[in-house]
Amino acid sequence: MAQINEHYRKLQAGYLFPEIARRVGAFREAHPGADLIRLGIGDVTLPLAPAVVEAIRRAAAEMGTPEGMRGYPPEQGAEDFLIAAIREHDYAARGVPVDPSEIFVSDGSKQDSANIQEIFGPRCRIAVTDPVYPVYVDSNVMAGRAGPATAEGYYEGVIYLPATEKNGFMPPPPEEHADLVYLCSPNNPTGAVATRQNLEAWVDWARRADAVIVFDAAYDAFIRDPSLPRSIYEIDGARSCAIEMRSFSKRAGFTGVRCAYTVVPRDLTGSTSTGERVPLRELWARRHATKFNGVPYVVQRAAEAVFDPEGRKQTAAQVDYYMENARILREGLAGAGFTLFGGEHAPYIWMRTPEGRSSWETFDLLLERAQVVGTPGSGFGPSGEGYIRLSAFGDRDRVAEAVERITRAGF
Repeated sequence: MAQINEHYRKLQAGYLFPEIARRVGAFREAHPGADLIRLGIGDVTLPLAPAVVEAIRRAAAEMGTPEGMRGYPPEQGAEDFLIAAIREHDYAARGVPVDPSEIFVSDGSKQDSANIQEIFGPRCRIAVTDPVYPVYVDSNVMAGRAGPATAEGYYEGVIYLPATEKNGFMPPPPEEHADLVYLCSPNNPTGAVATRQNLEAWVDWARRADAVIVFDAAYDAFIRDPSLPRSIYEIDGARSCAIEMRSFSKRAGFTGVRCAYTVVPRDLTGSTSTGERVPLRELWARRHATKFNGVPYVVQRAAEAVFDPEGRKQTAAQVDYYMENARILREGLAGAGFTLFGGEHAPYIWMRTPEGRSSWETFDLLLERAQVVGTPGSGFGPSGEGYIRLSAFGDRDRVAEAVERITRAGF
């Protein structure tokens, strides 16, 4: 008899976004003429930048010739031209040294953030900020690093670090020991961004604790203040304690194209059960080569075009468009009396639910009274209860209309 992985049964019923889809579907069935404005799932809405489209066309034409045909990419998931562009523009331009051998290109940061746990032992104790991107926790539950969920929604064995209004949604390192911690800045879902001081505290802690930080920088392009760090490697000592993940999904509209990358420094090591130090880069390289065949050539050329002068200009304009949407949401809803956070360095607004309502109750009321779809904060963890996330990824007119509808709804 084929036995199942029992750890999957610990997962709390219904992943967040499928549950949102179920409720929206039920509402549509009951109100077939409803005009919904979706500010829930953070999916991009602007078309691909012209420079990216042209790069895809050229690459496809090249693949249509005998001399230009490409097969499997190299083991790190990409050709040298893309790795060189990443290294130059995302790191060298900020004075951060990264070796080409440390960059692994993939088809998405969601996958990387779920898969990275495979190179760590099953007894590693993880810590996460709360609220948190659900994949960080769920992938470790699936791997057996957590016990069952409590009635409050916390998994036994996982260290939760409450991200609250009091600490600016950027909690300090834990007082108890953790082996692996997940950080996201700019943060999904709260929209908070880590300062240099925040990251210095985390790096100091990780080096003292001999812990590893998994740093998700998928939204770094949305940081408006140039003095704020975009990479954890801007912090001294981070190369010895941190893995960094970045994505083209939001910075260049690649949610349907799929390209991202993970940096694992050669300086970073883990320990065997006997105390031997092993480079984590070698483990990730083996995992990557064994389970992944690389990013398609046409997608690599598309990603390369993001770094070209025209590509940088065009994709930056798209980011600016979404951040203007965020400003409209933030200022419009604040003017209507709502308490809001985020939206200054991230495309997400973290809105406190009115009158002490629960996150899902507010979700349902937004849907019923305003025909606006948000994301319940409780879906990101117990500390997200009492908030709802609104996404700035949308059409400008529809975002403005959403503000008007919510204001008129009379919460």
